[in-house]
Amino acid sequence: MNGSGKRISSRREARGADSASSRWEARDAALVLLIVAGLGLVSVLARRLDTQRPTEDHFASYEEVYVTPEAARRMSLGFNGLVADWYWLRSLQYVGRKSSAYQGDIRLDDLSPLDMKGLAPLLERATTLDPQFMSVYEFGSMVLPAVDAEAAIRLVSKGIRENPREWRLYQRLGFIYWQKQRFIEAGETFRTGARVAGAPGWMDAMAAQMEISGGSRATARDIYRRMYADSEDERLRSLALKRLLQIESLDERDLIRGVLEAFQHRFSRCPGAWREVAGALHAARLKTDSNGSPLDPTGVPYVLDSGACAAQLDARSEIPKK
Repeated sequence: MNGSGKRISSRREARGADSASSRWEARDAALVLLIVAGLGLVSVLARRLDTQRPTEDHFASYEEVYVTPEAARRMSLGFNGLVADWYWLRSLQYVGRKSSAYQGDIRLDDLSPLDMKGLAPLLERATTLDPQFMSVYEFGSMVLPAVDAEAAIRLVSKGIRENPREWRLYQRLGFIYWQKQRFIEAGETFRTGARVAGAPGWMDAMAAQMEISGGSRATARDIYRRMYADSEDERLRSLALKRLLQIESLDERDLIRGVLEAFQHRFSRCPGAWREVAGALHAARLKTDSNGSPLDPTGVPYVLDSGACAAQLDARSEIPKK
C-alpha cells in the first residue's frame, strides 16, 4: 500500500475509534442521567409522602400504612436496591425518632413502649424490593418480636424462603420462637437449619436443647453466646454481650442469696452491711471490693437490700435490670 492509501486507512480507523468512543460516552451519559432521575424520583416521592402522614402516628409516614410492598416495587421503576436502602434508612430513622421522643429507658430487644406500628411495614418493603437484604432480616429478628412477634416471624420466614441457603436466618427464626417460649417450633427450626450446607454443628445440638430445657438459663446463655460469636451486626453483638453479663449476674445473685440465707438462719436477721458476710462471699468465690461488697460482672458493687435480704443491681450498672 502506498503512502496515500495508508493515510486514508489511518483516517478511517481514527473515525471508527472516535465513533465507538462517542457511543460509549453517550451510553455512560444516559446511565448517569437515569441514575440522577431515579434519585430525583426518590426525593420527590419522599417529600410527597411526608406531607401525608397518618394522624394516628405522627412519626410514621404515608407509605408505611398505605403503600403495599408490590406497589413500592412498581414505584421504584427498576431502582429496587436504591429504594430498598431508602426504606432501610427510613426504618432506622423511625426507630431513632421514637427513641428520642420517649422519656424512659429502653432496650434494643424490647422497644414495645415505643408503640412502633410503622416499623414492620418499612422492613417488609425493604425486603420486598431487595429479598437478599440480610441486615434488615437480622435487625427485624431482634427488634420486632417485642413489637409484633407475628410480623417478626413472617419477616424472617420470608428471608428463609428467599435465601434458603442462609443458615443464620434459621438461627434468627429459632431465636424468635425461643423468646416466645415456643420451644417445639424453635427446635424444628434449628434442626432444619442444621441441614443447610455450611451450618455449624451446634445447630443440631441447639435443637435438642430446645426440646429438653428450652426455658433454662443455660439455654439462654448458649443462645446469646452463639449470637455474639456469629452476628456481623455490632448492635446485636453488644446486646448479646449485655444479656450474657445479665445471666452471669443472675448466677452470682443466686450465690449471694445462699450466703444471706445462711446468715439469716444463723442470726435470725439480715446482715446490716456486706462486711458481715465478706468471708462467706469470698468462700463462694465471688469478687469483692476492699469494703467486702460483692461486685457484679461489670465491676460495680451490688446493693444490699436489707428489706428483701437480697442483692440488687446498682443504678450505675450497665447490666439490664429486666
